[in-house]
Amino acid sequence: MLAQSNKACAACLEMQDKIADPSAHEATSATCFAGLCDTAVPVRVGEQLIGYLQTGQIALTPPSRDKFRHIAAKIVEWGGNVDLKRLEDAYLHSKVLSREQYAGAVRLLEIFAAHLGALGNQLLVREKASEHPFARRVREYVKGRESEPISLDEISSALHVSTYYFCKMFRKATGLTFTDYLGRVRVERTKTLLLDPNKRVSEVAYEAGFGSLTHFNRVFRKVTGKSPTDYRETLRS
Repeated sequence: MLAQSNKACAACLEMQDKIADPSAHEATSATCFAGLCDTAVPVRVGEQLIGYLQTGQIALTPPSRDKFRHIAAKIVEWGGNVDLKRLEDAYLHSKVLSREQYAGAVRLLEIFAAHLGALGNQLLVREKASEHPFARRVREYVKGRESEPISLDEISSALHVSTYYFCKMFRKATGLTFTDYLGRVRVERTKTLLLDPNKRVSEVAYEAGFGSLTHFNRVFRKVTGKSPTDYRETLRS
């Protein structure tokens, strides 16, 4: 109904732009001129933004006729040709949540977003690697050895091809370099290891096959969008 007024529609779109912040790594909320709150949670695969999960517009305080009069005045001021009686009825039936309920809903979306991001990375590792017989042979070789040092010369020799041919074919089959692929596989392993509160982050890094803590932190953030410590805190919350 509000979309029938150009300025009201523009106000709604402006709010959508505020919460759909491509630089945000956490939930972003805004309240529209009608007093309805909306929150967007970014879904990322590593650093790449792939979409948002949104709450939809929710009233955090009960709507009232007094509040609606201010909204109606603004719409009339904008020159909107809207059936105010129908609009008032729709407004008075807005979904109302307490702030605690709304915070819980946002937290659920954050959990879903984290799982979607993790699944996206798993798909990138597993599905892409299974699209081509050559990549499948690489995946089978790496499986069980991901915590060991694996050089390009070693895996090329194991597959009976030159290093140049190996790099070319693997990139063509998966869209990843072998180093990036191995890093993602190791990060998936560290996610399981980080569930153990008795393991230090440095222990997790070396057990998964990373040669240094600095390298582990850099790859983990690239893949998940978080530091290993922040990721572990997310698991606990």
